[in-house]
Amino acid sequence: MPQLDTTTWSITIMSMILTLFVLFQLKISKHYYPHDAETSTKTHHKTLTPWEKKWTKIYSPLSLPQW
Repeated sequence: MPQLDTTTWSITIMSMILTLFVLFQLKISKHYYPHDAETSTKTHHKTLTPWEKKWTKIYSPLSLPQW
């Protein structure tokens, strides 16, 4: 029964790790990251929902007068 030849495994594994490293570096380098996040000002616009336009009072059944 022949033995499994493992002499090329180290070269294969090292080249795979190097290739993955290069691919991830290229993928990350294509992203745009803002230089200073504090300089961007965000304006918050409050949108009125239908239930905020008028005042409604909700009565709980226990607070209603007992007849």
